[in-house]
Amino acid sequence: MKQFVEDSKPIYQQIAEGIEDEILRKVLAEGNQVPSTNQFARHYQINPATAAKGINLLVDEGILYKKRGIGMFVAEGALKSIQKKRQKQFFQEYVVPLMEEAKKLNLDRKSIVKMIKDGMKEAGDDGGK
Repeated sequence: MKQFVEDSKPIYQQIAEGIEDEILRKVLAEGNQVPSTNQFARHYQINPATAAKGINLLVDEGILYKKRGIGMFVAEGALKSIQKKRQKQFFQEYVVPLMEEAKKLNLDRKSIVKMIKDGMKEAGDDGGK
C-alpha cells in the first residue's frame, strides 16, 4: 500500500487510485482480494468510512465486487476498464493542453512528433524499436 502524499485529492479518492495503480502494475490481479476497509483504516490511520468511500467508488465502477462475508475482490475486466479510463484522462489532462500550447507556438505535427520521440529517447525508451 502506498502512502498518501497528494493533498489536492481527498483521501478516499487516493485510496481508489492506489488500488487502481496496483491493478495496473499487476500487483493485484483480477480475482484477487483487496485489503479490507478496516485494514486500510488501520494502515493509514483514517476513519473506516473514508476507506469505505474509496472502495465503494471502485465497486460503483465495476472494478471491485463484494463476496458477502469474505471481502472485496478485483472484478474480471478491471485492468482493461482502468486502462481505458486512464487513457481518456491522459488525453484530456496532457494531450489537449499540449496541442493547445503547440498551436500557440505555431508547432506543426512533425515538430511535435519529433519532440515526443526525443523525449522518449531521453527517458530511455526507444519507442518500441
